[in-house]
Amino acid sequence: MQQEQITPRQLKVLSQVSELERNNCYLPTIAEVAGELGVSRTTVFEHIGALRKKGLIAKTTGKARSLKITSSANRLLESVRQQNPVYNRPASRELEGLPLLGKVAAGVPIEAIENAERVSLKDMFGDSDDVFALAVTGDSMIEEGIDTGDVVICKKATNASNGQIVVAIVDDDSATLKRFYRENDHVRLEASNDAYDDIVTQNCRIEGVVLGHLRQI
Repeated sequence: MQQEQITPRQLKVLSQVSELERNNCYLPTIAEVAGELGVSRTTVFEHIGALRKKGLIAKTTGKARSLKITSSANRLLESVRQQNPVYNRPASRELEGLPLLGKVAAGVPIEAIENAERVSLKDMFGDSDDVFALAVTGDSMIEEGIDTGDVVICKKATNASNGQIVVAIVDDDSATLKRFYRENDHVRLEASNDAYDDIVTQNCRIEGVVLGHLRQI
């Protein structure tokens, strides 16, 4: 597959599918790709159809999460990254290290200082392939201090203890961030916002537990 055989918009969709597939622990949906790109699901659907015909998105049926890129797509994206340095920057690089310029008190004032240190998320959450970050949309966990635009740091897991905040897949389709409780023959996913009802389901798959979160300012 040569780069000139794919349109710039198709390449953008393919790159987004690849990024979501790489950064998350599950395959993305058309709705999630559309949300990340800020376009309609119809637009993404049309581009996905073209990418499937070109052998860049695997052809699967009967699955909501069916956007899996092929080996040909991986080779194409690698070629693009080599030709365009901007594609070489990992999506998480901005989170690897932040300047720590000093201290500020939440209580009584302290002397202001300025240092050239850096805060590393690896130091805070560990350097492991099992640790990943997700951007938050929605305000169902706002009472936990987690709001739209924040980033949650998670560790891949298939089980959780009652009371833990988890990333869960409900009915093999929708991903949600909620507090986890196993009750009798079902699971209850509890929101931290009185405006939202809890989700009660027998079809729930844990994909990760939340280690912490970052506020976007």
